[in-house]
Parts: sequence; C-alpha cells; structure tokens
Amino acid sequence: MPARLPLILILFYAFPAFAQNPPEPIVPPLMPQPDRMSVTAGAMPLTQSFAASLTGYTEPRLQRAVDRLYARITAQTGIPLEYGTRVPDHPALVIHTGRASEKVQKLGEDESYRLDVTTQGARLEAPTPLGVLHGLETFLQLVTSTQQGYVVPAVTIEDKPRFPWRGMLLDVCRHWMPKEVVLRTLDGMAAVKMNVLHWHLSEYQGFRVESRKFPRLQGMGSDGLYYTQNEVREVVDYARDRGIRVIPEFDMPGHATAWFVGYPQLASGPGPYHIERTWGVFDAAMDPTRDSTYKFLDTFIGEMAKLFPDDYFHIGGDEVSGKQWRENEKIQVFMRRHHLKDNPALQAYFNQRLQKIVRKHNRIMVGWDEILHPDLPKDVVVQSWRGQQSLAQAARDGYRGLLSFGYYLDLAQHADMHYAIDPLGGAAATLNPEQQARILGGESCMWAEWISDETVDSRIWPRNAAIAERLWSPAGVTDLNSMYQRLEAQSARLETAGLTHIAGYRPMLERIGGVNSWREMKILSDAVEPVKGYKRRLDHDQRKPLNRLVDAARPESLSARRFNRTVDAFIAAPENSTERKQAAEEVTGKLNEWLALPETLKPAFENSPMGAEAAGVAAALASLAQAARSAMQAIGAQQPVTAEWKAQQLDNLKKLSTDPNAEVVIAVAPGIQKLIEAVPYK
Repeated sequence: MPARLPLILILFYAFPAFAQNPPEPIVPPLMPQPDRMSVTAGAMPLTQSFAASLTGYTEPRLQRAVDRLYARITAQTGIPLEYGTRVPDHPALVIHTGRASEKVQKLGEDESYRLDVTTQGARLEAPTPLGVLHGLETFLQLVTSTQQGYVVPAVTIEDKPRFPWRGMLLDVCRHWMPKEVVLRTLDGMAAVKMNVLHWHLSEYQGFRVESRKFPRLQGMGSDGLYYTQNEVREVVDYARDRGIRVIPEFDMPGHATAWFVGYPQLASGPGPYHIERTWGVFDAAMDPTRDSTYKFLDTFIGEMAKLFPDDYFHIGGDEVSGKQWRENEKIQVFMRRHHLKDNPALQAYFNQRLQKIVRKHNRIMVGWDEILHPDLPKDVVVQSWRGQQSLAQAARDGYRGLLSFGYYLDLAQHADMHYAIDPLGGAAATLNPEQQARILGGESCMWAEWISDETVDSRIWPRNAAIAERLWSPAGVTDLNSMYQRLEAQSARLETAGLTHIAGYRPMLERIGGVNSWREMKILSDAVEPVKGYKRRLDHDQRKPLNRLVDAARPESLSARRFNRTVDAFIAAPENSTERKQAAEEVTGKLNEWLALPETLKPAFENSPMGAEAAGVAAALASLAQAARSAMQAIGAQQPVTAEWKAQQLDNLKKLSTDPNAEVVIAVAPGIQKLIEAVPYK
C-alpha cells in the first residue's frame, strides 16, 4: 500500500507479534502461477472490517466483482463481510482501473494486472477491467489460514497471460446441462483465468438453443431440453461479468442429425430422422449442393449472430463420413459438374460458401482441423483435435489456430498428461516466431457422452486447472510436484466458487452402498478410476442414468496418487530409517483398509441394485492388497520368495487391475506392482 496511508490504518492492520518476531514468508499455492511473483515476510490481516474501494475508471461490472469478492471471502473463511455500494473510508484493498475494456470483449485485449500486498494493505492495478477480474481471483487465492487468523501474504505480483485464447468447450448436447451448470462452470473458469466458453450447442443427440426463425430445430430436436434466447443472453452477460467470451458451436455439415428431425430438407439422405440416443459417428450430413441449404443457414446464422455478440462463430466441420454424399446420385452429378474429386473437396466447397455467410454477419469462422483447405480465407481459425502436427501445418499455411489435442477432459486422463501438452510444443516448436504467433492458445474439451449434470463438475475439476495453468503461465512452469500440490489447494477453493466436484461425491457413493457405508465406499472409490481413453462401451443409451461406481470415481484419484508415491518413498528409503518406517505404516494401513472391504461392504452390496459390480471391484482390490501385504512382509523380513510366486502375483495383478464390466481401473495397482517387484526372490 502506498506510504500515503494514514498512520492509524497502518496500526490497525499490523500484528504486534509480527513486529516482535518477523515471520517467515508465506508462499501461497497460486494456480495458475503468475508471470512474476516475489514474496516477503509478513501478511495483511483479514478481518471483518475488510473492505475494497474502486478508483480510476469504474463501471457496474467492477462493483459486482467486488461484491463477489466479499461473498467468496465469507464463504472461504466464515468472516461475515458486509457488501453493497458503500465506499469504505479506509479500504484494505484499493482497486485502480485505467480505462474501459471493449463493449464486446475482444481477442487479445490487455488482461494484465499488478497486485501489491503489504502488512498495511493491498493495491490492485490493471489497465482494463479484465485485469482487475483476474487480479481479484488471485487475491482470493492468497487468503491463507494461520495461527493468527486469516491473512493475505505480502507479495508483489506482476501478471499477464501467455496466450490470449484460454478456453473450455462444454458439450450440452449428448447429455443436457441445465443453465445452472453452465453458470457455475463459468465461475470455475474465471477462478483459473480461462476466458473463452466454447458452447457446443448442436449434435446428433440434440439441438439446444431456441431459434425463433426455425422453431422446429428446438421443438423437434431437443426433447424439450434447450436454452431460451433470454437464457442465452443471461449466460453471455454472466460470462462478460467474469471476463469470459462465449463462442457458440453449431456443428455442420456432419454431427447434424438433430437439425434434420424438424428440417429433413437440409439432409443429404431421405430420412426419416430422429434424435440419436447412442454414441459414435453417424452418416447423416447436410446437402452442400442445394442453394436452399445456404439460404437456411444464412437466416439461422444471422439470428444466432444477434444472440452471440462475440466476433467468432464455430461451425464444427469434423468427422463427416461422406456415406450419404456417395450414395446420393444428385450430389455425385454436382461434384462431377463442379470438378470436386472427392468428399473432402465437396466439404471444402461447403466451407467456402459457409465462410462467406459467417463473414456477411460480421463473424470470423472457427472450425475443427478437418476444415483446413488452401482455398479457405486466412482469417479462419483452425482448432486442432487430431494432433499438434495439424496445428503446426495450419500455422505454416497462414492460419491462426487453437490446440485441443491432449486437453480432452472426457478421456479421464491424469492432470500431468494434460500439463505436459503445450500449444507451442511438439511440431509447433519448429515454427518460426511469425508462425508461432498464429497459435492463439488452446481449449480443454468436456464432451458429454459420459457425464450428467450431477457428475460434470467432477469430470472437469480440478484437472481443468492444470490446463488453465498451461495456457496462462510462463512456459517454464512445469514442475509436477508443485502442480499437484497447488492443484489440491485449488480444488478446495473451487468449492467456494460454487462447484460441486467434492460435495457431490458422498451422495453418489451413498446411493450405491447406502448411507451407512459412506466411509467404506469412499475407501473403495478412492482406489479406482474410470477406464481411460475411449474404453467405455458405446452401447450406452442417452437416457440411462450415470450413477455407477465408474461415474462416482474420480478421473484421477489424488488418494491413489499419494499411495503410489508413498510406495516409492518406502522402496527408496534406507532400511530401518524413520522415513521407511513411516512409509511402511502408511502403506500397511491402506492395505488393511482394502482387505476389509469385501466383508464390511457385503451387507450394503446385497441391498443395492448397483452393488454387484462394485462388490467384484472390492474383491479384486482385496486380492491385490493381500499380495501387497505379503510382499511388505517379505521385504521387511528380508525373506526371498520363489520366482514362481512373484510371477504368479504379477500375472494376477495384470488380470485384476482393470475390470471391463465395471469399467474401472484399480488406480493403486502401480504401487502394488512396485512392492511385488521389490521382493527379493530365489
């Protein structure tokens, strides 16, 4: 805080104990890591008298952000703060904004900020409201509990994003996501400084936005589950309040079955069409040869452009099978007449005409990397899901691009896998500076085959924060141990932002095992994870509930990660050392818990329709725990085992570590395998 603060304010905020015994600096677990941060000893106390003031440029959005700051501090600390439009006489936090941001948020606006916290108070400065919004999220992350109470550590932070486009795709088509889910997702995105919601709004399985020009789109293609235009405006305004742009995606010419239920004349095949209920790539596609198709899309895009004010409009363009095009003689004649040699050429023709429509309505076209074609104008943005090679090729060809390869949250991969993928890594590392500048950033993707409105938060969070850090923080921020420590802290903070990834865990487990078996069900679920990649069965119906053990289990169990790391510590520690004894106690305690599960959960599973497959998982986990305990005993006694025993245990582990029926993997199997491998044998 500047020296002009009155002495009485300095005395009010100072801890007497700090003056007598200066404490060690508190290093806050921020995520994303700031561009620059220095930490000094001391902290600003956070008390009920805390208040913030706005100076410089002001607008209602900034006051609402301050009100949210008060509410979040209260939720996080229990300190009841009063908030409203009052101007405090002695603000603990002074917020200075240089100028207004764009009326409609633009790509590349200044999002930087500077935050200074001392024992006397704090000051947040930013050129635009966008920087203020980010800086307030950082301030919230700084709030720390100490023996003296809640404080904000003394820091100086100068921060700005590495990439201007830091997005997340939310699919609301395969499984419907109510407006409340979208709003709390925006809160989570803002907390980790993401700035683009890519809203996937049409699919084989549903059309999710009200069109007043073509009411049969939602009337026949949505099962009645869609956003009204007023609700869309509410989401867009809510996002703007948090510094987030909203970009709609209406997938075409493929992934479009829901369009054809009400308007079959758009399709390349005769139909009839119905909403798809299962997953996969289907053959239905728009007819690119009819002028009526483009007249329809012109009217529709014009309507949606008024609803979504952002400069960018996503047209999908991925996974067109081409079967309907090959089987339609009229389309084949058209292709020969226009010298279109194959389906990719026909799709390029479609995209060229579509791009002109999008441009007519003052929007810039975005599409998946299948749209990449030399004849497309260079202002088109290419989003790569197929790999970094296609992203790099787009940049070489003069197109701006986004990376989503490696950021698919629905594949249930671990955070460290996402964290290792960099938009400027892989093939992009060979680009020259001008070409690298065309890579705008990236987007995580939450496709909705295997999520419901109950499970969506646990599938996005906390792993999405690791991707957010990759897109915000300097390229050199790569330490995995640091990332996981900060990820766990951020996970807890996200709950105070209204997310349910932690709070929703217990109800799901109680539904499977009963309310009296919550603790034992958590022990079981914490030891497993959903199968990875595309290994879940595709025969699931859209209308079936997602309430099994595989749906309750976390995509990455941090409990399992801790167990596996404790096994590493046990094996690496010298014999008879304190470190080895402590690790052995922790490992043995977990093994004993798993060994007891089949018996303790037996009554619960007998009374639960969903208990049978969970019982099988508990039995497999107990069997592996028994092998691990035998290995621990042999290691402790330095008693060699036979090579046959070791081979048999490893073979059993391989068979039991994945349950294809329950569609889970035993996430602690790597640690158990290391214990078995560490046993001496003769």
